[in-house]
Amino acid sequence: MRFDIITLFPELFTPFVEVGVTRRAYSSGQVAVQCWNPRDYAPGNYRRVDDRPFGGGPGMVMMAQPLADCLAAIRAQRAEAEPAPLVLFSPIGERIDHAQVQGWSDSQGAILLCGRYEGVDQRFIDRHVDVQLSLGDFVLSGGEIAAMALLDAVARLQPGVLNDEGSHQFDSFNPALDGLLDCPHYTRPEVWEGEPVPAALLSGHHANIERWRREQSLRNTALHRPELLDQARSRQQLSRKDEQVLASADLVNLAKPL
Repeated sequence: MRFDIITLFPELFTPFVEVGVTRRAYSSGQVAVQCWNPRDYAPGNYRRVDDRPFGGGPGMVMMAQPLADCLAAIRAQRAEAEPAPLVLFSPIGERIDHAQVQGWSDSQGAILLCGRYEGVDQRFIDRHVDVQLSLGDFVLSGGEIAAMALLDAVARLQPGVLNDEGSHQFDSFNPALDGLLDCPHYTRPEVWEGEPVPAALLSGHHANIERWRREQSLRNTALHRPELLDQARSRQQLSRKDEQVLASADLVNLAKPL
C-alpha cells in the first residue's frame, strides 16, 4: 500500500519511518510513504501557501491552488489502478478507531493532507477531500501527528512487522476479539518494590492464566471504558461467565471515579 502525505514539514516524517518496530513495514515496502510539500507548487519567490481569512479574524488559511496543484502531481504519479482517497485530519472528522485502522490496513492506501494554521480553504475541501478523520476532541498545531498515528497503527498490522505475529490480535479495541481493553501485563522481577506479580500468572496453569486475563480485561473495561461493554453485548461477545464477573461485588467496589 502507498500513503502520500501533503505536509509543509516533510522532515518530521524522516525519523518516524526509520525507527521503532514499525520501520520494518516501511523498509520492506509493505507501506510506502512519500511526502509532498505544497510550497513546491506555490508561485513566486516566497512560495506562499497561506493568506489571511476573508471576514477577518486571527491566523492564516492554507490556500486552495497550491494544494490543488500538489494533489494533481500526486495523482499523476500514482497508477490509475491505485484509487487514493484524499484524507484531511480535521476536528469535524470521524474519530479514528481500531475498525477504521483495520480497514485502512487492508486498503491500497490514501493521500493524507496535514493541515496547518487556522485550516484549509473550504473550497478545496468541498472539491477534493473524500474523508475527514480526527484523533479526538482536542486541537493539534498540524495534521502531521495525526497522520503519524494512523500510519503507525496501520503499519503494525502488516505481516511480519511485530515480533509476535499474533500480538496485535489481543490489542485493546479489537472488535474481532471482543473490543474490550487489554489486561495488565507484568515482567521480571517477580517482586518489585514489595509488590509481587499476581499469583495466577506464575502458576503455569494455562486455564487459570487465561481466566485471570479475561477477568482483568473485563475489570479494566468496566472501570475505564464501560461503553465498550455495551458494544460487546450488542455483538453478543460476552458470555454468561463474563456477566457474572461484571456483576460481582468485588468489581462494583473497585468502580471509583477517576
